Amino acid sequence: MEQLKQVSIFSENKPGKLTKITKVLADAGVNILAISIASSNGFGVLKFIVDDCDLAYQKLKQKGFTVSLNEVLAIEMIDRPGGLYEVASVLSKKKINVENAYVLILESRKKAYLVVDIKDIEKAKKLLKNSKLSFLKLSKNSLLRKSGGNKK
Repeated sequence: MEQLKQVSIFSENKPGKLTKITKVLADAGVNILAISIASSNGFGVLKFIVDDCDLAYQKLKQKGFTVSLNEVLAIEMIDRPGGLYEVASVLSKKKINVENAYVLILESRKKAYLVVDIKDIEKAKKLLKNSKLSFLKLSKNSLLRKSGGNKK
């Protein structure tokens, strides 16, 4: 399994914050491929899969945002009823708890990936190594970059 990183930003939940964050990414030429926003009591965590995590992290940090990078798994799902159930069943049998999740679709209606945030990612990778699940594979010319990102 290859490494996939997620950019997470902790921010106040108020009008204009999403605009400021996404402007930093847009100005840097970073393409957003998936997003998750969760908020509680006036604060939120925005999680992004982007085509250039290191650049996104650097630019957001420079602008004063509270940002982190962490590894996640992108598990291929069949885009039909029961697709998520099949992935969830394997994770459950392997006793892997999902902390957070959202969907990433790289090619419209062809492939979908469940992006899962797991507490012990290395343990999960070992447990899933010989499973029937498929994962997003990255190469030097990343599939994420080819999906539409345009560096400035």
